This record gives sequence, structure tokens and C-alpha cells, in this order.
Amino acid sequence: MLIRVTENLPGRITEPKALRALSHPTRVAIVDLLGVELAATATRCAEITGESVASCSYHLGMLAKYGFVEPAAGGEGREKPWKLVSLHHSFDMEDMDDEGQLAVEALSEVVIDHHAAQHKEFIRRASREPEEWRRSAGSWSTTPYLTAAEFAEVAAEYEAICARYRDRIADPSLRPEGSRPVRLHLTSWLTRPLD
Repeated sequence: MLIRVTENLPGRITEPKALRALSHPTRVAIVDLLGVELAATATRCAEITGESVASCSYHLGMLAKYGFVEPAAGGEGREKPWKLVSLHHSFDMEDMDDEGQLAVEALSEVVIDHHAAQHKEFIRRASREPEEWRRSAGSWSTTPYLTAAEFAEVAAEYEAICARYRDRIADPSLRPEGSRPVRLHLTSWLTRPLD
């Protein structure tokens, strides 16, 4: 899930009610799971999120109500699989009124918390991962002085790198043997307000 708008991706969320509906840790975790596994039941969602099956079933229903998920083929009841309507979502504050901006802030915080929790979980188990995978995982941080144009260029370069592998998300046949889901998460912000 992207927090900034990317012109090449469908799924820009502009409705404040939909943004608020997604602004729940369990719903973000379910959307994340469906983005990796492409389809999952409430039972599978419960296994991954640590929530109850009933809770996951409720959250899947709320995600369906706001157009984020739909039933996938097969199964019944709580064993009915669900899939994302769109594998890519984006949202930002551009052209939003105050209500929309508050909804974007709330969803942004939930998504950032989710990614931070996943990163922390990886750090705790990193020593048990094969060395060839550990070597490339990590965090990189720097605070360069950039112009607005340079800042936009960095974001576009990162997006271009991610786009090279995007087709593999929806089409498992494009995934090379031995590939694994890898979270690439670039976070950038202005360290101080404009004077």
C-alpha cells in the first residue's frame, strides 16, 4: 500500500469514509496479507494477525463494504476466501478538505505502525534467516539537502525500481524460483518545517 499518489497505479483512495474504514490495524494487516497471498479466508487472516476468526470475518466484511475486498472463488462461510479488488492502493492529502486530510493522517499512522511492527519482527528473527537473505535486508538513512525537484527525482527513481518487479505481485508465474516476498519501504519526510 502506498501513502503517496503514484500516477501509474490504480486504486487512489479519495473518499474520507473509505480512508477511515481502512484506518484500523487489523484491516491494514488483512489488506497486507491479501496483497502477498492474493486470497485468504477469515481463518487464514486470524492465523497471521493473531485476531479471532470472528474478528477477521467482521473486518473482511467492512473491507468489502468499502470496496477493498471481494469474494474469491471457492469455499463457504468463514472458509470463503477473499481477495483484494485492487492490488495497489494510494492516498495522499492533495485536493482533500479538512475531513479528508484528517482521514489521510489517521490511515498513514496505522500503515506506518504496521510497517514498523513488521520490521521489528524481522529484526527479532533475522539471525535465523539464511545469510544470503540477511545481507540485503536492512535500513538505510541519510539526510541530504535536496531541492523540491531533486526530492521528486529521488521518489520517481525509487518508484521506477519497484515498478520493475510489480507484475510479479499479481502473477505468480512471473516469480523466479526461490523468490520470496520482500517489503521495500521508502519513507521520506521533511525534517523541519519551512522557516
